Amino acid sequence: MRFVAIIFSLLLMCNETSLAADRVSRCQIESNHAIYKGMCVFSPGEMGSFTLSNPIEGKLLLEGISSVIVIITDKGVAEVRGLTLDGINSRWGEAKRSLREKACWVGEDFKICAW
Repeated sequence: MRFVAIIFSLLLMCNETSLAADRVSRCQIESNHAIYKGMCVFSPGEMGSFTLSNPIEGKLLLEGISSVIVIITDKGVAEVRGLTLDGINSRWGEAKRSLREKACWVGEDFKICAW
């Protein structure tokens, strides 16, 4: 029984340390001719997914958009969404990882980069 408790504790510690912490990074978000270029809070998710938000609490990234979510769906492919002020998770569409700039994801009418 003690062995099981030790293994369980080790698994919990490994799981906690494997989760990366939020960090401030440079980013650029282009959508519908609107551009945000500056610092972002980069919040990593599972399997390379991430969320970008403004480092100044309460400030927007783009007009009406408080954060941008990039969800990896396949190798080099992601689903991108923007969270509006009203809490609506608006679908921007599919994006592909840029071959030139690996920090960028490019969709039909948007581009998300985080360095």
